[in-house]
Formats: sequence, structure tokens, C-alpha cells
Amino acid sequence: MVRFLIVVAAVALAHAQGTNPKAAVEDYPVHTEAHGVPIGAEYMVHSFGNGEQMYIVENYLVVEVAFYYPKAAEATVDISKFALHINGKRPALTAQPPTTVAANMAHPEWQAQQSRVNAEAGVGPVILGAPQQRQPFPGAPQPRVPAPPRAPDADPPGGIQRQQPVKPEELLIQTAMPTEPRRGPISGFLYFPYRGKTSSIKSLVLEWDGVSLKLR
Repeated sequence: MVRFLIVVAAVALAHAQGTNPKAAVEDYPVHTEAHGVPIGAEYMVHSFGNGEQMYIVENYLVVEVAFYYPKAAEATVDISKFALHINGKRPALTAQPPTTVAANMAHPEWQAQQSRVNAEAGVGPVILGAPQQRQPFPGAPQPRVPAPPRAPDADPPGGIQRQQPVKPEELLIQTAMPTEPRRGPISGFLYFPYRGKTSSIKSLVLEWDGVSLKLR
């Protein structure tokens, strides 16, 4: 437990900056308007990224959401207001803090340890997200697992330095939906715990503050 808290604190040092909103809300597969604010959403299944790096986080469903607030308006997004309904069933899934998702992605062995502890204690399973070496759904790209550290390559000719890739757990934090006050459009990834098969999902509805977006 101490190691868990230490790593959670470490990944929390990275701040959620969100993703780059698309040019218009109509560029998202699903879009609507809530309380005068255009909202766009895209169901990413298990993937997240920044356009240059893409990763898979299993045991979570990922949804990118964008709010098109006016440039001069300051707004705060409360992720606790999001709910994800699968096949019309209740209770709905709630968005998880990105620090929790990132910590378990960095240390997948904690999932097995926690499950064993829960079984011995006689309590139900705890849903944690951790990447594994298998495809999350038919036709999906093979999950990318960070390679062991190695010496940096020599800089290319011309003095242009190569940009080092961001660690998956750090990228997850950075691209998550920002929860601090921001001005203008805001977008980022949301993570909902789910251990079932994505092929069994026939309908998927995202709710926010009384507004529904049908993702599937």
C-alpha cells in the first residue's frame, strides 16, 4: 500500500493538460449542445494518445470529450458529473481519476495482488486498469508496452534534437480531461472501469449534467 501511494503521488506530479480540441464540434462523431455550450465526444474503446504516441489501457473504456466554451469564458469541468451507460443497464459507470488509472497502468502487478487480498478478505473484486499483451477487441492494434530504458540515440545532423517519448502513464495524465479552471474550448480523455468484452456492448450512452450523447 505504501508503494502504491508513492507511485500515485509521483504520477500526480504531471498535470492534466487535456487534448487539442478539433477545429469544430461537428468534427466529433457525436455532438450536441448543453446549457448553450457545444459538446463533442468520440468513443476510443481502450486507446488514448496525443497524435504522435498511442497506447492501450485495458479494463477501462476511454471517451474523448470536448467542450466549446467561448474563448473569454473561464470554466471548470467536473468529471464526477459524467456517467456511462452500457446496454441501458444501471448503475452507470463513473469516470475515474486519471492518477488511479495511470498508477495501475504503471504497475499491473498490483491488480493481481489486490484481487488476491480481496479474495482472502472475502470482499468483491476491485476494478483496476492495466495493460496486457493481448488485443482488447478484434482488429485493434497490438498494445504498446514501454520498452526498457536505453541510452539516448545520437542527435541527428543539423543540431536538431530528437524528442524523447513520454511514458504511457505520464501521457495518460497529461491528456486527461483538465479539472482546473480553463478559458476557451476544453477537451480530454475520460476513463470508465470496464472488464467485460467490448463486443458485447450494443449501446453506449454518455451522460453529463442531464445531457445524453449516444456513442454507440
